Amino acid sequence: MSTYPTLDSFDFPVTLAVSTSTEVASLDGDTEAVHDWKSVTKPLTALATLIAVDRGYVGFDSPAGPEGSTVRHLLAHASGLPFENGGPEQRPGQRRVYSNVGFETLAGHVSDAVDTDFSVWVHDVILEPLEMSTVEFHGSAAHAASGNVLDMLALGLELLTPTLIDPELGRIARTVHFPGLSGVLPGFGNQSHNDWGLGYEIRGDKSPHWTAPEANPATFGHFGQSGSFLWVDPDAQLVAAFLSEKPFQADLHGQLWPRLNSEILAAT
Repeated sequence: MSTYPTLDSFDFPVTLAVSTSTEVASLDGDTEAVHDWKSVTKPLTALATLIAVDRGYVGFDSPAGPEGSTVRHLLAHASGLPFENGGPEQRPGQRRVYSNVGFETLAGHVSDAVDTDFSVWVHDVILEPLEMSTVEFHGSAAHAASGNVLDMLALGLELLTPTLIDPELGRIARTVHFPGLSGVLPGFGNQSHNDWGLGYEIRGDKSPHWTAPEANPATFGHFGQSGSFLWVDPDAQLVAAFLSEKPFQADLHGQLWPRLNSEILAAT
């Protein structure tokens, strides 16, 4: 019997892990199964960047990407770069444009700064210290990671209670940067305040949204086109990680995820 009734509404295999800052609250499905994370890769890339900042290799306001853009712009999807390959479509800081190429550009910048291949950097500074043994990180720094739900949960717990970076840097990363920017949240349409931190989407007042309608506005995380999500509520000290075998469909996941996340909040 599933812990959360909405899980029974998914007619394909799913895995879910929920934890407080001190104990695992619920595990459902085959938690050892490895799935693509797709864009939940971005929080992993963001954390690797924050570690480079914490160690003095990279600065948030260092030039990176198109003219006028910085590391901060790239992390916050405000560099002006488009979703996929191509040059900037506008000046940095004008609009929130969700950008895979922006995160790939960011990874290249960090790789040059640390003088190490980015995938090796991620392994050495995150995967090995956190014992995320099932995670494969190769290819695009925007969407190429895979792993099981327990390792995704481990990432979320690190975002909740940082051990690899200064906690104050973690707090800065989960606050809104370039506030007030509008933009499209993929799968959920245009948002007048499309809030993002440094690599993490911030719940804010977005509607519609993939988290629970009643979710804390400070909730942050990411979802992926593989049908995956990771969210962290820093006030409730709660983390939820979800993986599935069916790619994201707005009319399916967009309906079931908010219900599921409401059940998680009500139960914990």
